[in-house]
Amino acid sequence: MTSIPHDGAFTTLPRMLSLLLAMFMAGVILTYPKALEHVSHGLLSLTMLGVCAGFVHGVGFVPEGKLWRALLGPWLAWPLMGLGLWLLLGGG
Repeated sequence: MTSIPHDGAFTTLPRMLSLLLAMFMAGVILTYPKALEHVSHGLLSLTMLGVCAGFVHGVGFVPEGKLWRALLGPWLAWPLMGLGLWLLLGGG
């Protein structure tokens, strides 16, 4: 078992960004679902994967497996949540 070093602001700011964006996206999707009624099921599923990964990264959990670390990390969460924001704004 290896530990991932936490080095202050280098990890705190991105985690805070992930958590805040995930909370915003989840809040909009839960309180105003009509905003996404025009979105296909596949794109909404990708957006929800991004929101879930944003929560996982935002709370500081680091999966041990490489596949899970890639799926639940910020490099996948941020583009997928960006896709969700674009869809919310009527881009799709």
